Amino acid sequence: MDSKKMIITSLLIALVTVTTMVVNVPLPGVKGYVNIGDTVVLLAGLIFGPLVGAAAGALGSSLADLLLGYAYWAPWTFVIKGVEGFLAGWLFGRMQQASGSGTILGATVAAAFMVCGYFLVGILYYGLGPALVSLPGDLLQGGVSVALSLVLLRPIRKYLCL
Repeated sequence: MDSKKMIITSLLIALVTVTTMVVNVPLPGVKGYVNIGDTVVLLAGLIFGPLVGAAAGALGSSLADLLLGYAYWAPWTFVIKGVEGFLAGWLFGRMQQASGSGTILGATVAAAFMVCGYFLVGILYYGLGPALVSLPGDLLQGGVSVALSLVLLRPIRKYLCL
C-alpha cells in the first residue's frame, strides 16, 4: 500500500469514528445506538475499494464503540462493519465491470449485511424480543446511509477527480 492510500485510509477511519460519535441516537432496548457512520463506511468502499472500505468500517466503527462506552459491541462491530465496507467496494467493483450498475447493489447488500449482523448479535446478547425492537432502527440506519452514500458518491468522486 502506498503512502497516499495509507493516509486516505487513516482519514476515513477517523471520519467514520467522528461521524458515528457525533450523529447517534441511543436505542434503549439493546443498549446500542443508531448513527450515520455507515454512510462513510459505504462511501469508503464504493470510492476507494474493498480493502479501504473494510479498514474504515472495522477500525473506525469499533473505535467509536470503544469511545462511546459500548466496548462489548466493539468486536462484533469490527467484523460487521469491516465486512460491510468490503462488500460495498467488492460488489461495486464486480458489478461495474459486468453491468455498470454496481453502486446501488453494493451499498444495499452491504447495509443489509450490517442489519442482519446486528440483529443476530442482538439475539445472542439480549434475545429475540429486544433484537426485533432494535431492527427498525438498524433498518433506518442502513436505509439512510445507503441513500446518503448514493447522493454523495457522484459529487465526491467528481471533487476527487476519480
